This record gives sequence, structure tokens and C-alpha cells, in this order.
Amino acid sequence: MTSADRGRRIVLWRHGQTSWNLEQRFQGDTDIPLTEVGVAQARRAARMLAALAPDRVIASDLRRAAATAAELTALTGQTATPYEGLRETYAGEWQGLTHTEILARFGEQYTAWKRGEPVRRGGGELETEVADRAAPVVLAEADKLPPGGLLVVVSHGGTIRTTIGRLLGLDPRSWESLGGLSNCCWSVLGEGVRGWRLTEHNASSLPEAVLGDDR
Repeated sequence: MTSADRGRRIVLWRHGQTSWNLEQRFQGDTDIPLTEVGVAQARRAARMLAALAPDRVIASDLRRAAATAAELTALTGQTATPYEGLRETYAGEWQGLTHTEILARFGEQYTAWKRGEPVRRGGGELETEVADRAAPVVLAEADKLPPGGLLVVVSHGGTIRTTIGRLLGLDPRSWESLGGLSNCCWSVLGEGVRGWRLTEHNASSLPEAVLGDDR
């Protein structure tokens, strides 16, 4: 059986709400915990994802992702393997600033990033560098799945977007077109004959089969 025939799936699940999310502060790799609402979001989502019977669960080692993953593994009896490589983008001077403050202090840098240019936001990581560390972790764990197996990756919005872009083979300048993930929502990659494809994005309900000609 070739890898293209195995039908593996990857669920990339963003962590629950934090206080900095509410304040629209750029978190980056600052280790901010979940709010009570964030814990409730994770608990609700975990009940749905547990129904998929994941084979493996991995997570960023930052508290907001680890606590989100813990709600799922409490139901499945598994252990979430932590990875530093799944952390959110390090963004240097941007971290801790609100969206308004970033625009005021780093307006040209922000605009260049939104245009798809390679930008070290706040002197931090390039998006391609985030993909360089996160995507290999996800692929290595996916390779451990049985045929038809499911991997749940608990991470962060920016890291998930760059990982999806890398696994789909998209030009980095177009990664922003994937759009963001809401707290505790997820995207799903399915393995087809030509590699990974995006089957769900920013979802909060269980994936459904595609019924039609474009399968």
C-alpha cells in the first residue's frame, strides 16, 4: 500500500481563548494561559473531537495549547506529546502589543507582511521559519499513523496556517489567503492520491464526507 492510499487525516486545532486574545494583543510565544471561557471552549470541542477516535495527539508546549489538548486526552485516555516546534511565531517587539499599537509603531512592517512579503515581525521569525520547524513535526507524527488514522495537532493560529501552507505546497506569499482560525476551531487535512488537501477550515463541527464529483 502506498502512502497515497492510506487515507490518513490531520486535525489542526487552535487553542481556546486567552485574556490576550480578548485584548487583541499579539501573543507570539508568550506563555499565556486559557481563560475560563477558553477552558469551556476546549471542553466542548474535545467532546466532538473525541468522537473521531484520534490515534495520536500532539501539542505545542505552551500552556494554552497544552491545556486545550488535556481536555481531549482526558476523554480518550491518551497522552498529548508536547513539541516546542509547534509554538506560535516568535514576534519580538510585537509581543504584548495590541493591534492598534502595532499599527502605530510598526505600520510599514505590518503592511508589508499583509502584502505577503517575508517580514521578521518585531525582529522575530519569518513565517517560512515557523513552517520549517512545525511542518516536519506534523509530518513525522502523521507517518506513525495506521492506514486511515487520525492525528490531532493542538497549536496556534499562525503556526497552523503556515503548516497548512507548507503541507499543501502553496507559495508562502499566498498563505495569508487561508484566513485565520477562531479559538478552539480546527482545520482538517486529508491524504489523497496527490498528497495532502484541505478538507475543512476554521470548523467547529465534525468533518463530513464530501458527496459529489470533487472527492
